[in-house]
This record gives sequence, structure tokens and C-alpha cells, in this order.
Amino acid sequence: MAMGRIAILIDPDKQGPSLSERVAKLSALGLSPDLILLGGSTGVLDSETVFDQARALGLPVWLFPGNEYQLSPQAENLLLPVLISGRNPQLLIGKHVEAARKIRTLGIPVTPMGYILIDGGNIPSVQKVSETEPLSPTDVETIVSTAIAGELLGQQAIYLEAGSGALYPVPTKVIAAVRKEINIPLIVGGGLRSQQTINDALTAGADIVVIGTALEH
Repeated sequence: MAMGRIAILIDPDKQGPSLSERVAKLSALGLSPDLILLGGSTGVLDSETVFDQARALGLPVWLFPGNEYQLSPQAENLLLPVLISGRNPQLLIGKHVEAARKIRTLGIPVTPMGYILIDGGNIPSVQKVSETEPLSPTDVETIVSTAIAGELLGQQAIYLEAGSGALYPVPTKVIAAVRKEINIPLIVGGGLRSQQTINDALTAGADIVVIGTALEH
């Protein structure tokens, strides 16, 4: 899949500024988005406005669904997350079975993605919904091994997630360690609130950094 550098995450379950306002906030940091990620842990997708705004800005939209109700044939790609850091069978295969036929009928590319939740200092919605515990950011070996396992199992990207509204982002040493050991795209999100933290994540080896909460307020 063609990789961007900076993605704006829009959660359909949250009210917030328009896409153009979020792009303006990002521009104030001297940065510009390459794509839009649309999806969240809960909620139903009501996306017409987002797609219209994204087209006006010339930005592709990728789905990042948390359930089978966050799907749309208008997107350019679908990141299909598998929570490989947890052991909840619903997030490893159960929800995917429920959504499989709907996804097939969309007629858009699908990118299987190993999703690794890392403790960002708070309890994000994905932790509550998935009923799984995040990995400790100090347990680099387990995080790296989980990412390698995801690649060996056929995942086409790895997402290191500190969680929505994380107090601190995924450490750069973790990003660099994972980047060194996998040969697929690496996506990093959660707790990225400044130009410095974004640049640090990119420098450490992230192919895409995802910014959500920081642009919602």
C-alpha cells in the first residue's frame, strides 16, 4: 500500500472541529496531513461530510474500523486491525468473521494490520472495549516479538498504539526496535501532541504517525 507520513484520525463517535479546521491546526505546527483515517472503538459511521471535506482537500480516506458499522465503499483503503497484543478472541477473529461479508462487498483494498496496544498512562477506550491490558512500554522485547509474530502471521502493517488521549506517546526506543525487526509498514499513534513528538516518531522509524485527540480540542 502507498504509505503517507501524517494521518489525521477522525473518530465517528466524537464531536469535534471540521476536517479543514484540524488541517489548519496541523499547519500551525508546520505540518500537513497525507491522509485521513476514519474510525474508532465504538459508534456508527456517518461519514458523508468527512468524505466531502477530504475530497475538497485532496486527501485520501482510509477506514480504520472498530466494528462492522464503520464501513464505507467510498474509502480508498481499509486497515483491518487485529489486536495481536491482546488475547480476546473477539478481537483476534470473532469480529472479523461478523464483518467479513460486508468488507468483501465494499470492493476496496484491505490491509490486514497487527494492532499492538501500549500503555500510554491512561485507560483508553480501546482498552475498555477490548477488555485487554496494554503492554508495558518498558517491555521492549515482548512488543518487538509481538510485532514479528504479526508479520509472520501475514499482517501487512503494524500499528503501535498508545491509546486515545494518551499521556505520553510510544517511546522512540520502542519504535526504533520494532522498525529494526520488521519489513512491513509501521504506524504509530497516541499521545503525539507536538511537532517534536511527531518528528521524533518519524525519525525513529514510523512510516505513518496518527494524530487524533490533539486536533479534537
